[in-house]
Amino acid sequence: MTGPRRLLLVNGPNLNLLGTREPEIYGRETLADAEALVTATAAARGFEVRCLQSNHEGVLIDAIHAAREDCAGIVINPGGLTHTSVVLRDALAGVALPVAEIHVSNVAERETFRHHSYVADIASVHVVGEGVAGYARATQQLLDILA
Repeated sequence: MTGPRRLLLVNGPNLNLLGTREPEIYGRETLADAEALVTATAAARGFEVRCLQSNHEGVLIDAIHAAREDCAGIVINPGGLTHTSVVLRDALAGVALPVAEIHVSNVAERETFRHHSYVADIASVHVVGEGVAGYARATQQLLDILA
């Protein structure tokens, strides 16, 4: 592969609470655990990772826009913005980078409003319901696409 050997890992609102927020749904692993897992998975394939979590939609969009300059792909857990944010979807579409969408819980088995993802049609990879471990699989699949 030519070009940048870096991924952007984006975690949306409330994911800073992983490990403490509703552990019966999201488990006990933390955001730091997810970031370390993605970083190690990417490093094994010669990639760096820039990690970002924000509870502010504009911060996420700015980071996605900036990724077009120095990243090869994006791993994203949009959190609740999955189901509400057309502008987040448009930012991902606008940068034209491969995207892996990850969700710790199985959103299809939760409340009806969580069944729709604005990111789904943009993402090349979808990993749901595998807990924090799913971050590694999403990263591996994205790296396979980039190879």
